[in-house]
Order: sequence, then structure tokens, then C-alpha cells
Amino acid sequence: MPHRVSESDAARIGAFRPASGMETPRFSGLPSFMRLPVRDPGAAAGVEIGLVGIPFDGATTNRPGARLGPRFVREASTGTRMVNHASGIAPYALAACADLGDVPVNPVEAAETCRRIEAFFAGLRGAGIVPLAVGGDHLVTYPVLRALGAGRPLGLVHIDAHSDTDDAQYGGTRLTHGTPFRRAVEDGVLDPRRCVQIGIRGSMDAADERDWACAQGIRVITMEEAVARGLPEIVAEARTVVGAGPTYLSFDIDALDPAYAPGTGTPEIGGLTSREALYLVRALRGLDLVGADLVEVAPPLDPSGLTALAGGQIAFEILCLLADAVATRRAAAQASPQA
Repeated sequence: MPHRVSESDAARIGAFRPASGMETPRFSGLPSFMRLPVRDPGAAAGVEIGLVGIPFDGATTNRPGARLGPRFVREASTGTRMVNHASGIAPYALAACADLGDVPVNPVEAAETCRRIEAFFAGLRGAGIVPLAVGGDHLVTYPVLRALGAGRPLGLVHIDAHSDTDDAQYGGTRLTHGTPFRRAVEDGVLDPRRCVQIGIRGSMDAADERDWACAQGIRVITMEEAVARGLPEIVAEARTVVGAGPTYLSFDIDALDPAYAPGTGTPEIGGLTSREALYLVRALRGLDLVGADLVEVAPPLDPSGLTALAGGQIAFEILCLLADAVATRRAAAQASPQA
């Protein structure tokens, strides 16, 4: 159902609307996520959803290039418009959104970059800003989860080709793009019983590669199972797994088949079509989402720009979910006797 926004909220939110393509061409001006106003994260009063770039790929174990993901997704996302044609969600009428720039990463030091990311997103959480992060390799999700899940373990919907629950890679390295969710479970910021992974596929390094995740209670849904059962049934199960509690959404672009997103570090054939990806994201509407990310877009590996285009469109779909969740929580707070 559409949300009713008060006149005062509408006026406040309206100050953060993106530039309209009906007023200035979408190919003009300096690119920001969705053509939104750019705000310094330290001076972002009134912002409810902050879009943030994390230009780091120093934990990539295969093909690098995702450090350029935020820059190219920003460019591709300028083609998005005001209203989601399928869901009817008008995100910029529901929540005050802004581009908060990039986390100041250390491009050659993963542990230091994790500390910087965690501090950045802890600041957003303290300011009441719901983040939509664009990476960057998948390690960047780990410190974001540490910031958002501190004191309240989160549920997770993870759409990906890989489980990313390895213990260590390459001589015992524990911070790579193949380990973020194991680290997050170990740190107590993810509740594994409220975690579901969708689209997992591809050859494995060992037969027991996914055993740890399953033993913790993480629901691992392979691409083969998703095809056999159908996406509506898979989404229904995912919604049951995460329940009504606070939840994080992480979308790795390699969930898509390389025919639709070739520019990624570890592509796996047999993945989702872009249409199926849109369905999956849209079907998650109504979850209590407190943050999300889109990762592993590696523009140098795709001169056509197709992967960045897919990333920009999926980021818009995720933004619609976040705006709907923010508006739902706002309405509940205003209706509460304590409000």
C-alpha cells in the first residue's frame, strides 16, 4: 500500500530530490548516485538514506577492478528516474536521500580499510542514516555489518554466486572477499539462523566448502535449487528465514550470469538473468531493511558498460526497498503513543 507522508515530512524530503531529467539532461552535470544532491557525511542533517561508495578491491583473489565500481555505477545510475514502474514506489517522495561520497579507504591495506569503513558506517548509524553502499569487493560488507549489527545481530538476504563464508585464503589470510560473512557471524553481528543465500553455484575448492555455513544455520539456496523450485517459492522461504527483525541485503553482481554482467572479479556461468534479479529484489519489499549494498562491479573488465548499467539499475531497486522501509518505520513511530 502507498505511504501517506505528512506535509511537513514531504517538504523536508523534497529538499533532497534528485535533478529531474525533464529539467536538465541526465547526461549533464557532475554524476552522483541517482543524480541526488551530494552531502558531506559530517553535515548530513535531515538525510534518511545515504548512498556511499567504497572504492576498495584490495581483498580480491581473482580479477581486480571493483575499486572503480562506485565511480562507474554513479555514472550509470544517472539514467534512473523518479518512480519504480513495477512497484509504484517513488523513493524520493518517501525518504530524504543523498550521495554521501566515498569512504576514504586505504587501497593497499585491508585491515586498515575495514577499520575506516566500520567507523564511517557507525557514524551513519549514530546519525540515524540508513546506508546503501556500492563497492568495491565483497569484503567491504564485513565492516559495514560490524557497524550496523553491533548490539543487535542482523538477518541477511545475500544474493550471490558464492557463499563467501571461507575461513581463510592464500596462506591464512582472513580478510578477503571470500570471508566476510564468516567473520560477521563469528563477531556476532549476523544471526546465522536468520541468514539466507540465494544463487550459489560454481565449482568448489573442496567438497566441504559450504559445510560451515550450513552447520551454523545459514540457509544456502543453490542456483540449481532456485531453478527447480522457482523464484516465487525461493523468495517466500527467504522472507520466512529472515522474519520481521532488522535485516541487511547484500547483492553481489556476480549473481547475474556473465552474459548480463561480465565485469566482475569471479564470474560464474549459469546465473540469474537481469529480469530475474529485478524480480528477486522487488519481491523483498516489506522486510525491515536497515542497510544494503551492491558489490563487485569491476568496470575495467567490461568495456561495454553493461555491468555498471546493471549495477545502477539494481541499486535503484534496492533504494526503493530502503525508502519503503524508512517510510514504514517513520509511520509506525508517528503512530506510537510515545512518538
